[in-house]
Amino acid sequence: MSLPLDMGTTGLPYGSFSTSTSSDRHLGAAFGRSIIDLSALAVDGAFGGAGSLVQGPDLHLLLEAGGDAWSEVRSSLRRAIADGRHEPHLVEASEATLHLPFVPGDYVDFYSSIEHATNLGRILRPDGEPLLPNWRHLPVGYHGRSSTVVVSGFPVLRPRGQTRPSPDNLPIFGPSRMLDFELEIGFITGSGPVGGAPIPLEEAEKHIFGIVLVNDWSARDIQSWEYQPLGPFLSKSFATSISPWVLPFESLAGHRVVGPDQVPAPLPYLRATEPRGIDVSLEVALRTERMVAQGDEAVVISSNSFAGMYWSMAQQLAHLTVNGASVRAGDLCASGTVSGPTPGSEGSLMELTWRGTKPLTLPNGEMRSFLEDGDEVIMRGWCGDPTGGRACLELGSVVGRIGAMEGSPS
Repeated sequence: MSLPLDMGTTGLPYGSFSTSTSSDRHLGAAFGRSIIDLSALAVDGAFGGAGSLVQGPDLHLLLEAGGDAWSEVRSSLRRAIADGRHEPHLVEASEATLHLPFVPGDYVDFYSSIEHATNLGRILRPDGEPLLPNWRHLPVGYHGRSSTVVVSGFPVLRPRGQTRPSPDNLPIFGPSRMLDFELEIGFITGSGPVGGAPIPLEEAEKHIFGIVLVNDWSARDIQSWEYQPLGPFLSKSFATSISPWVLPFESLAGHRVVGPDQVPAPLPYLRATEPRGIDVSLEVALRTERMVAQGDEAVVISSNSFAGMYWSMAQQLAHLTVNGASVRAGDLCASGTVSGPTPGSEGSLMELTWRGTKPLTLPNGEMRSFLEDGDEVIMRGWCGDPTGGRACLELGSVVGRIGAMEGSPS
């Protein structure tokens, strides 16, 4: 799919693209409504000895090279733009097809928004404590399926699986009737220490290359039957959509925030002294098949900020590796659903409709408890004031449309 909006000229996010005249994939940097072909710019000598790192079809070579190389390539790109050297290598975004910007090695999804965790606790355990005893002591997460991470625009088929409609009935097999989205931000890693040495908290951000938007699609009815005692499986593994543009982590320096107080204080290996959070504005919009037929635009159903995330990316990475687990170039770690404290800031339909008991009414009169076939979910993210010009950093968007799965196993 082509760029949905002007990506500005500040963030210079990286992506993989091809054109109508060539199916070869090139690494590019978003620049306004154009893409700078980094491979062609490298052939022109703009990156010096680091040119080979941007001549692959995606980010893999650059991710493997580490932080010094990331900064060198970014500095060279900025110099080339300042000198006008990039101009012969611009590709119109409308002529480009965007691909998965890296090949995910491992995929971990965390559960780091205290508002989201509290909402789910109140929905699922109305007579108990919303947060489980471990939640304030460590970043809870699960190991997802990297092979079904797909780029924005890739069709998402309604999953099938076992559900148990009521405690009095046996489980049944069929399509999920409680298909949901989850608004998240993910980070991509470079290579970790040799031998799987733990990454200290103060070193963690050196291993984070950049961030993407993530939609961790979820089948809530399948999840509620399968997740005990080992956690999500088929309810999450069918698809995870990410935005096609990776915003370099170093570009976020001007958008750091302290983050919420952590009470009780985490154990020393997770105890942060520097600002932990990132101030990213987020929104989710929905467009139904009827809206498309009527020519109606998508309607925003949720808006919030990433600034309030309880567990930071650095804390997540430090915890992930503290037991000796290794990190490879291209690992994807997602935040878990981002929700806010006010109505309309919830990052999933599970919360927005309180597990379907309070359906959303859309402007055209349609109602939604969970997603229906043909529904299109559009997530956007940005740092700064989008009305203030190109100093705003755009993460772009991640889009997914729900389709029906054909056929059924016996």
